[in-house]
Amino acid sequence: MNLARSSASVLLAGAALMLTACAAAGPVITPVTRGAGSLQGATVDLEVGQMLNIDTGDLAVDSYSGEVEDPAVAEFVAGRETDGATFDPGVEALAEGTTTVVMSNSDGGIQNLTFTVRVSQ
Repeated sequence: MNLARSSASVLLAGAALMLTACAAAGPVITPVTRGAGSLQGATVDLEVGQMLNIDTGDLAVDSYSGEVEDPAVAEFVAGRETDGATFDPGVEALAEGTTTVVMSNSDGGIQNLTFTVRVSQ
């Protein structure tokens, strides 16, 4: 009977250890999604590590490029299509601060989108 209890204890401890190893290293931060048309002149609040996902509507996701005024605060991430999956362009919040982002579209005839990203801890 002691052997059965010991075996059960070892199995439970092992299962707990395995579940702990599968846990995320930190909290998961939900991305913020905004339509490209709603960004002109807007301020978007993000937390460090959070993504701004930009819905391009009917325009190709890879037709946008972006310039970030302070690359220490945020980084523009280009949209792309890979292996049948579509990834919208976006902005990744890197550090606390405020920066301006200017997006342009290679299809032409579309005004640049200028908006502010404010990043907090």
